[in-house]
Amino acid sequence: MLSLRTLSVLTVAALSLAACGAPEEGPSATATPQFLEPSTAPASAPVSAGPASATPSAAAPSKSPAPTSKPPAAGKAPANVKYVFPVQASNADYHPTHSGYPATDIFADCGEPVVATTSGVVLEISLKDAYVKGRPDGPLNGGLYVSILGDDGVRYYGSHLSSVKSGIEPGVRVRAGQQLGKVGRTGNANNVCHLHYGISPPCAEVGDWDVRRGVVWPAPYLTSWRKGGGRSPVAEVESWEKAHRCKG
Repeated sequence: MLSLRTLSVLTVAALSLAACGAPEEGPSATATPQFLEPSTAPASAPVSAGPASATPSAAAPSKSPAPTSKPPAAGKAPANVKYVFPVQASNADYHPTHSGYPATDIFADCGEPVVATTSGVVLEISLKDAYVKGRPDGPLNGGLYVSILGDDGVRYYGSHLSSVKSGIEPGVRVRAGQQLGKVGRTGNANNVCHLHYGISPPCAEVGDWDVRRGVVWPAPYLTSWRKGGGRSPVAEVESWEKAHRCKG
């Protein structure tokens, strides 16, 4: 017999996989998506400023040049790379498949912390939920989101956030497990609290949303990371990039 918790997870999974729809009310920030070229930005390059309240404090991460968009070695992550499950919640659950393309929806209560999968540099953020239900799929689907370029050369993307943490801006360096935002239901989340999670190569172009949303299945890696493992998606992402040349 299925437990009540299992039935609940399957119910919200079905709702989310069916559409990913109504935006959450009330995000206060109004900034548009911001992007940092992953392979060309020098340490002193200016980046688009976030909201006034997002100015990093002395304890906040400092800005750093983004690493190269290529993995440091063919199919292999650096030996010191650490991976962390991206939602810090005891009741988080996820489905091994996703509607339409490779990605994963991680179900957890709204407000639970979303953290950096691995150490790296923030590439792109959205601080405004501009999604309109019924419009064709596009870059506004994710509502509020953050993508980072890991030190392993892989891009990690989380969307439908209820908020992006103050100090998280393009060009800011983050460490594995550092909070990026909170689980929400913005964008086309179908009014279900969850994190849309995608893994992809860092195509250095604004508007590559169809790649950024995910190109390889995250579930096997999530299973490893949740158990404290270090399974790396570098080889699979590199293989996809060679075959598709960043075309979703």
